[in-house]
Amino acid sequence: MEIETVTIESRNDFAQWAIERARAIVAEQGGDLAIAARDMDEQAIAASGNALGSAITEALLEIFDALVPEGDD
Repeated sequence: MEIETVTIESRNDFAQWAIERARAIVAEQGGDLAIAARDMDEQAIAASGNALGSAITEALLEIFDALVPEGDD
């Protein structure tokens, strides 16, 4: 997936970013989870669920890192 830089200057900008990011995550990871659930494949459900959780975590860290001023590691 290509990384795009977005400037967030308001609450509305943040909401729009969150909606777009959620759509991308569901499009990339949600299908695998749905197929695994349909097939009742426990291992695939666990793997795709973990991948979905990782994608959500990465998105949250992505925005958090952008909000923290440099030097505040």
